[in-house]
Formats: sequence, structure tokens, C-alpha cells
Amino acid sequence: MNDDELLTGVRDAFTALDPVPRDVLAAGRAALAWRLPAATLAEPTLEGAAGAARGTRGGNVRALTFTCPDATIEAEVADAGRFREISGRIVPGTAAAVLVRHRRLPPGGTGAPVEPGGLFCLPPVPPGLVSLVFRLDGGASVVTSWARV
Repeated sequence: MNDDELLTGVRDAFTALDPVPRDVLAAGRAALAWRLPAATLAEPTLEGAAGAARGTRGGNVRALTFTCPDATIEAEVADAGRFREISGRIVPGTAAAVLVRHRRLPPGGTGAPVEPGGLFCLPPVPPGLVSLVFRLDGGASVVTSWARV
């Protein structure tokens, strides 16, 4: 018996005795599908409460800021019942498209256009971990790290 045959036997034993749950396999495949190797990663730099005065309905609003060498993304997250509203801007302002990645949204995410001045407003998003992907007009992409909203 060589190493390959031994590993095949071990794999078959684990598959029969302790299979990986389907939802875990699906989550792993989805995580790999969400990779954007060519995108620039924008890391979080500031998080805090923006205050009730800045909220459109007087509710709680959280401010998130992500930066990378080429851009800064400023976002506000407001409670909207069971969902969250995310709006903000990318600096320097440029026309683009923004997508929200969330495990309860379709694999392509849900998105909106970014105005030439850099402003964006996304459709309601379920609470949980999200990442924003900005597809800039020049073909480059900027992706934020994951944040809980």
C-alpha cells in the first residue's frame, strides 16, 4: 500500500463515519467564490456612533471608514426595522458600481450605482457580516474587509 492508497482509505472512512454537513460545504464554496484576488483591500480605520442627529429617522447610526492607498470609503449604517440601510461615499469621488456581499444575499450580491461624486445608497441589507465591493470605471476594484452591520 502506498501513500495515495492510504490517504484514499482514510478519506473514505471519514466520509462514511463523519461526513461534512452540506451547509458547511456550501459555505466553504461560497467563501471561495467571494474571493477577489485582483481587488485592493480597504481596511477599517474608524468605527463609531454617528449620533441620532445624523440619522434620517432619528435612530441609531454607525459610521464606518475603510482606507486603502487609492481610496477612502465612508459609510453610515442605519437601522431600518429588520434590515440595515447603508449609504456613504468613496473618496476620491468617481463613478462606479457598489455591491454588498452577505451570506443571505445572492452570490453576485445586491448593489447600486455610485454617483460621479462618489455617493452611494444601497438597498436594505439583512443584519450580519457584509463586505462592499466597488467596481471602478477604470476596471479596478476596491473591496472592504468584512464588518458586522
